[in-house]
Amino acid sequence: MKRRLFLLLSLNLFLAWSQSPAGYWQQQVDYTMEIYMDVHNYQYEGTQQLVYTNQSPEALDRVFYHLYYNAFQPGSEMDVRLQHIPDPDGRMLREKTSAIAVLKPSETGFIKVETLLQEGVPVDFHVEGTILEVQLNQAIQPGEKTVLSMTFKGQVPQLIRRAGRNSPDGVALSMAQWYPKMAAYDHEGWHTDPYIAREFHGEWGDYDVSIRLDKSYTVAASGYLQNPQEIGHGYEDPQAVLKQPEGNELTWHFIAPKVHDFTWAADPEYRHDIRPTASGTTLHFFYKDDPSYTAAWQELQPYAEKALDYFNAAIGPYPWKQYSFIQGGDGGMEYAMCTLIDGGKHLSDIIGTAYHELAHAWFQHLLATNESKHAWMDEGFTSYIADKASNEILYAGSRSPVASYQRYYYVVNKGLEEPLTTHADRFNTNLAYGMASYTKGSIFLSQLGYVIGAENLQKTLQQYYRDFKFKHPTPTHFKRVAEKVSGIHLDWYLNEWTQTTHTIDYAVSGVAGTTITLSRIGTMPMPVDIRVEYTDGSVELFNIPLRMMRGEKPGEATVLKDWAWAYPTYAFTVSKQVRSVSIDPSGLMADIDQSNNTFTVKP
Repeated sequence: MKRRLFLLLSLNLFLAWSQSPAGYWQQQVDYTMEIYMDVHNYQYEGTQQLVYTNQSPEALDRVFYHLYYNAFQPGSEMDVRLQHIPDPDGRMLREKTSAIAVLKPSETGFIKVETLLQEGVPVDFHVEGTILEVQLNQAIQPGEKTVLSMTFKGQVPQLIRRAGRNSPDGVALSMAQWYPKMAAYDHEGWHTDPYIAREFHGEWGDYDVSIRLDKSYTVAASGYLQNPQEIGHGYEDPQAVLKQPEGNELTWHFIAPKVHDFTWAADPEYRHDIRPTASGTTLHFFYKDDPSYTAAWQELQPYAEKALDYFNAAIGPYPWKQYSFIQGGDGGMEYAMCTLIDGGKHLSDIIGTAYHELAHAWFQHLLATNESKHAWMDEGFTSYIADKASNEILYAGSRSPVASYQRYYYVVNKGLEEPLTTHADRFNTNLAYGMASYTKGSIFLSQLGYVIGAENLQKTLQQYYRDFKFKHPTPTHFKRVAEKVSGIHLDWYLNEWTQTTHTIDYAVSGVAGTTITLSRIGTMPMPVDIRVEYTDGSVELFNIPLRMMRGEKPGEATVLKDWAWAYPTYAFTVSKQVRSVSIDPSGLMADIDQSNNTFTVKP
């Protein structure tokens, strides 16, 4: 029987590999959890059964879990980092000091693993900060599964960042990163970064979660509620009989298929609205039943459906049957099939965050890059597509995409820029992290459209979705998709923009008769678009490809001889007398000094 099971697993593993990019593999984690939450002392206890499938080519004799809530304790790495970074996150401060440092024991967070077994036999384990290290009794061979069972207890911290209790909006429980979560293992090895409030990386799996708590609380969560007619709270079919069990508690049973996280929130004053959509996805909205919030959260709902439709068309279909917008936590944060968003007294307070977090359902929960190592692919790609959706839906296309470039120019001019390859936890400043991850990551795409053409960029995003949904793509994976779509070589672009802090600066050096001379002043090479206005009032557009591209973008501009990056100057001749020359009329090239981009010939 074991041999047959092994052969079946090996066949499934082979089929998974054969349908994935060459050599690609990823682990599988399937969770079954039962939780009891005491809403009076904010403590909970639970059981977890984790079926771990090793789809790697290596045997694993150790595994690691994240215990995120342990970060919310005085002296933790998150606390110490907060005290020493030059520009600490103001949301995590109390009277100009670390909010974690002043927590009382009843206000801290923790996850304590009490028992842990492999195939029913206890294993050795120990905790170091937010990481649980486990020595297995039996190594998990390639293609094999093992069952890890545990009991654990937790305490929900005072809300400081993302998760916690009693948010400023009055939401009782924002339960993100609340359970012992298996660390990711991939071709680079184990990813066991301590939690200091940055980003995440997790394995795909199916979640079966039961949550028991006070029946007055409404629960919003990842996944699909399996027992709505026992629960009510807006989930029930009004045409069917509602049969809540007797007693003061309810057990909510959720199933979330093919996700890499599970999050929930609960409050006794939640209002629950449901909006079916034409795409087949049901949108849920959970917000405080308070006149201060009702108008904005109801006004958000049709705009949320429009954003869903936009992302479905621009990237690819949202594959799950539901998505929830949940008031809770601080700021906004994306989770599997849901987001936590704070505030909402006015639509303008939440609609930008709602669009950004919904876009994360694609750029993180479907195309799950390692956020810790490549935050610019997660936050940057999300910012790019969310801004495009907002521009089209809310502003009728009146906003220029280059407005976001200003933050990049500011950080560069301050000398604070760090490469995008910097680990998210280890940027020297929050300013540099935010600019790199959100702004420069977004510019990566908008500027890529300048390099390969807007239509090719759109096709690249859609092909990227088709090739890598439900996978963990890397920067190289995305680059190769763009190369295949456009036929243009892009290794130079990925290297220069993400692995260095080289900057772009091109100049019009001069015009002599009908000859135009350009100079590359910055260290990063680029193709160059030129607009020439002649003395007779006519205008002509030119494109100078970068030789390393081995091709050029499609368009109406006249394509000139390519420019090899090593040459600092480039000259070309036009057919008529020149009045003025401008570099990059679209503004999509992130040229840090645009004062030298235009040259006007003196009469």
